[in-house]
Amino acid sequence: MATIDFLKSLKKYVKRDLNLAVAVGLLSGFLIIAQAWLLTNALTGVVFNKQQLSDVMPWLWGILAIFSVRAVLSWLSEQIAFRAATKIKQDIRMRLHEHLQLLGPDYLIGQRSGELANTIVDGVDALENYYARYLPTMSLVALLPLAILVFIFPIDWISGLVLLVTAPLIPFFMILIGKGAEKLNQKQWRKLARMSAHFLDMIQGLTTLKLFNASRREAKVIARVSEEYRQSTMAVLRVAFLSSLILEFLATVSIAIVAVLIGFRLLYGEIDYLYGFFILLLAPEFYLPLRNMGTHYHARMEAIGAAEKIIEVLETPVPENRQAAEQAIFKSYDIQIAMQGLVHSYNGNKNALDHLDIEIPAGKTVALVGTSGAGKSTVAKLLLGFLELQQGTIRINDRDFKAINLEQWREHLAWVPQTPHLFQGSVFENIALGKPTASLAEVEKAARLANIHDFIMSLPEKYQTELGENAKNLSGGQRQRLALARAFLKNAPFVILDEATAHLDKESEALIQQSIDVLSKNRTVLIIAHRINTIENADQIILMQDGKALEQGTHQELLSMQHYARLYEQFREGNE
Repeated sequence: MATIDFLKSLKKYVKRDLNLAVAVGLLSGFLIIAQAWLLTNALTGVVFNKQQLSDVMPWLWGILAIFSVRAVLSWLSEQIAFRAATKIKQDIRMRLHEHLQLLGPDYLIGQRSGELANTIVDGVDALENYYARYLPTMSLVALLPLAILVFIFPIDWISGLVLLVTAPLIPFFMILIGKGAEKLNQKQWRKLARMSAHFLDMIQGLTTLKLFNASRREAKVIARVSEEYRQSTMAVLRVAFLSSLILEFLATVSIAIVAVLIGFRLLYGEIDYLYGFFILLLAPEFYLPLRNMGTHYHARMEAIGAAEKIIEVLETPVPENRQAAEQAIFKSYDIQIAMQGLVHSYNGNKNALDHLDIEIPAGKTVALVGTSGAGKSTVAKLLLGFLELQQGTIRINDRDFKAINLEQWREHLAWVPQTPHLFQGSVFENIALGKPTASLAEVEKAARLANIHDFIMSLPEKYQTELGENAKNLSGGQRQRLALARAFLKNAPFVILDEATAHLDKESEALIQQSIDVLSKNRTVLIIAHRINTIENADQIILMQDGKALEQGTHQELLSMQHYARLYEQFREGNE
């Protein structure tokens, strides 16, 4: 979708508010005409008719009343327009959030988080002035000058003709200059997105930069990028200021022409002072909407630049929509999974899965083991619904996986990843993530099963202790046990453990392994592991290589097989 078409398509959601804002603005415009007429009559009475102040007080009180009403209408118009803009911003942010959820974690992994954050925050905010100021001004440009001409032409057709002829010059030059500024603005938004992404990457990797003594070098890079952005920003502003200068110059010259013509005709008695002064008061108001349009035209350019990335995200195709699929209702702890002929590749590269066949019996623990790149995580992502099935079939309790509603399916599974994410909030809220209605007693029970209760009780506010961003103040083992507590609390019949004991010290590993053994009882469990000691007690072990199941059986059975035995020996040597 073209950018401008996308921006226009959003108007329908707030059409009523925008029309109301324009109507209020137009009413304020009519009051300007009335105010000019009252002021003209008051001055004419004092200057030419020798009236006293008391004689013109009705006119002055009228001017004061109109001025007050105009102030209220101006405030009201602003409020209505910004309310409309706020609705659109909320709608776009919600659509972006929902679309990113549908795209799933794999899409986010391939994106720069700083660029996405800039799009969702600054990009959406940049649309505000387009809807709150530019669109109402565009409508008033067509209506208010026309209303003023209706009053001027019967009084003085010459002044009306001057206004009518000079008015199109302002939008003409605005569009002429604005075309170049629009391209500069789009380029500027792309620069801002890249700079935001780069800056966030540097902040997140600050520890690594320090360790490799590269922080000063990257600081110089950021300084250079920031300076380039500043210079390009000034280039955009120069064009914007040039545009405003030309618009102000044209409006001033046009008003001057009207003033000169009226002045000469007043001198020769061809026009009455009352009407001449009335026209002079209305002339600046005639050009005001046109000048405002020029002032707010940069809001349009900014919105076009910001909407570019928003459209890119929203138009990214999502995996097959399965929200309308049949609801899957499984009996507790009775999940049986059969995967046949699975083929999956990333971006058309070498197959991550190559005609893989796997059976996961109900109530059993199946472990996938193998070197990095063997395809273990791809299997987990397919079962979690993060990837779309490209080839082959997955059947859950003899139901086609594609026919199962994903939301319903995810209610029946728990996932403990290698690096669980803990959110800003209390310990209680993080454990109760999958079951927000859980009581404190339920959360405590889950924490005990995960061997994390004693640690929580040592915290200052126990379960109400606030965790920082991703709980950086906790160790890897503590974060992993909190993730296990989530799984215990959810009490799902199918559990996926993805490298749950990786990169931990022996004490933390032993505690987590103990919790995993409890969690695995009477459940269907899929374990992904590099370390063989964590899956020795699994009911079935599948050794994967290059996306295929190379060998499978129990630990004792596999010890007699070549590839598994070699991997096991390598593991033992690495631990000695």
